[in-house]
Amino acid sequence: MYNLTMKLAEFKNQKIVLLGKSRAFSDEEFRGQLDVHGITLVDEVQEGVKWIIEGRMMTPYEQNKVDELYETGLYSFVDIEPFEKMLSQEIQESTLLMSLKLSGDKERLKVFLQNIHIQDTLFFKLLAMYRWNKEDFFENDDNRDVTAALISRFYKNIERNHNVQYAPTGLFHLVRQTDDPRLLEAISQLEPLSLHPKLKAEIASHTATPKKVLQKFVKEKDDAVLEAMAYNPSLTTEIVKELLENQYLAKIIAQNITLNEELFSLLEVYGEDLAYNDSLDDTMQTELLEKNDEAIALALAHNINLTCKHAKELLSLENDAIQEALFEHFSGDISLLQEGYKDEKNHLALAKNKATPQEILTALYDEGRGLAVVLEALAQNENTPIAILYQLQLDARFERFVKTNEAFSQHIQSQNIGWLL
Repeated sequence: MYNLTMKLAEFKNQKIVLLGKSRAFSDEEFRGQLDVHGITLVDEVQEGVKWIIEGRMMTPYEQNKVDELYETGLYSFVDIEPFEKMLSQEIQESTLLMSLKLSGDKERLKVFLQNIHIQDTLFFKLLAMYRWNKEDFFENDDNRDVTAALISRFYKNIERNHNVQYAPTGLFHLVRQTDDPRLLEAISQLEPLSLHPKLKAEIASHTATPKKVLQKFVKEKDDAVLEAMAYNPSLTTEIVKELLENQYLAKIIAQNITLNEELFSLLEVYGEDLAYNDSLDDTMQTELLEKNDEAIALALAHNINLTCKHAKELLSLENDAIQEALFEHFSGDISLLQEGYKDEKNHLALAKNKATPQEILTALYDEGRGLAVVLEALAQNENTPIAILYQLQLDARFERFVKTNEAFSQHIQSQNIGWLL
């Protein structure tokens, strides 16, 4: 059997027999690739043949032939997949690209795009050569095949989502799950993207989207795409400055951008929006609190990364709205939440807070059985103990909230027991 450490050079000037079909190449392309490496493909076993390639779709006759040849002990056997992988990885990029450009052979280009063994860098260059003829991703057979090849190549756990490459939403989900800037750039350049504004917006908001792609989107001045981009926490300072011309976008950016000193200074005029930004450091929080602005203080109380020091400052203001927001969102020093639990007016806020310790959530359930609003909050809280969620789903008032609770859904899936009736 084939040794995976072997190199294609070991087949050079050798005769081989292929039983069955090639998988990654057309018959003609397979022979052409063999010729490049001085490998001769013969139809029958003859003198000088050492290697037998086991292809796909072997006939019963060919399968019997493999068994007979194997029994002789005279031949080495190679599965078609690793053999084609070796061929694919030896392809000369420049030669292939020039050949395809000169020939304009769309069918041959498609064959290479469907070859899972070629390097990603070559795939992206080939994809850029493909012409969509102003039609959508799945509007004709060729476009569908190329789109499916793109999705199936890069989609994570494709084996668990067998038909995602043929789904209209397949590219959307691919963009959401990837962290590959090259892939995002490649999709951003595809002609049919202009027909999918939501997909374009998803790329614009993606943290891994390259700067040059975002700059291109800025120049296009599509309001929906620019709004999506404003939620991207990884925007460069240069792009932020361009978007700040629009006050609506500036306020979104202030809430979502990953801050540094320069960006904080640029956006400081939007203090209330900045206060929601969970990348605020201690110094930035101090500067905002020093503005003595009630709206900014209330926004800071919603900030999940508020420091304990600043949380205590906010509590000292003795403002009911600020106190409620803080206990609903604060995730720092647990002792602060434990102290808040002593006052019953904080119970609803604590029931909503994912950072509230489970022992407090259990106590709130035990004490709040007559308070539907508290039980509803517990049904939606992903930190509520599973045992309590089981109890809450038995109540028709809270069943829907439990079933949409992500933590409960994951528990059900992990136990593989389905929904309880």
